[in-house]
Amino acid sequence: MDNLIELEYTDLALALALMAIAIGLSSWEKLGLENQLFFATVRSLLQLTVVGYILEFVFAIANPWLVLAAIATMISIAAIVSRNRIGKKLKRLLPLVWGSLVVSTAITLSYVIFLIIQPDLWYEPQYLIPLAGMIIGNAMNGAAIAGERLASTIDNSQIEIETYLSLGAKPQQAIANYRQEAIRAGLIPTLNQMMVVGLVTLPGMFTGQVLSGIDPLNAVSYQLLILFAIAFANLIATLLVTNGVYRQFFNDRQQLISP
Repeated sequence: MDNLIELEYTDLALALALMAIAIGLSSWEKLGLENQLFFATVRSLLQLTVVGYILEFVFAIANPWLVLAAIATMISIAAIVSRNRIGKKLKRLLPLVWGSLVVSTAITLSYVIFLIIQPDLWYEPQYLIPLAGMIIGNAMNGAAIAGERLASTIDNSQIEIETYLSLGAKPQQAIANYRQEAIRAGLIPTLNQMMVVGLVTLPGMFTGQVLSGIDPLNAVSYQLLILFAIAFANLIATLLVTNGVYRQFFNDRQQLISP
């Protein structure tokens, strides 16, 4: 394998030129995306630069509490983003989403680290942090999609739900179909990716490992591990979030309410 070609500052400047061209094209076509493209570029540059320095420090120290603190920070930010997408009117939504992401991430990471990868140190940041980042990011999207879909569906289906309740159905029975559809919606992006991986898309981890000189078959193994871990974590997160969301629409007497 050839040695990894490192990018210099001039190379990054040329990469930034792509976004400058994109902003120019947006202006030319009067799309109105210039500000969004500019601020997205600046945020990406600043955030990834800061993360790079932080991870360099974390990798050098390799302290388990520092690694766990980094993962906890990632989960907290993801929970806030998911809460904002689902809606702020639901009470206790933030701790619900945060707990769901913690549980799904902890179960998935524990399985992958202790049963599959088995590094010398369970908190090896080289493995734990990248794996956590991919799992949390995808679980965040799945939870947000499923939670928002369920909340909006219940809001728009109150007559149907009250009809079920009047016929003797319990709350979980009255919204069962809505919850199932919400969970399916939350898993669609992950399932779509799995369906076309290798045929239409080459995922980031696979591409990164190949570019760094890793044997393609070994890169495939790691990518499959990531895909399966993401799918599992997404399912756990959407199950927990939708279970908590629907309960906020019912009181202790099992009556439909506005949260």
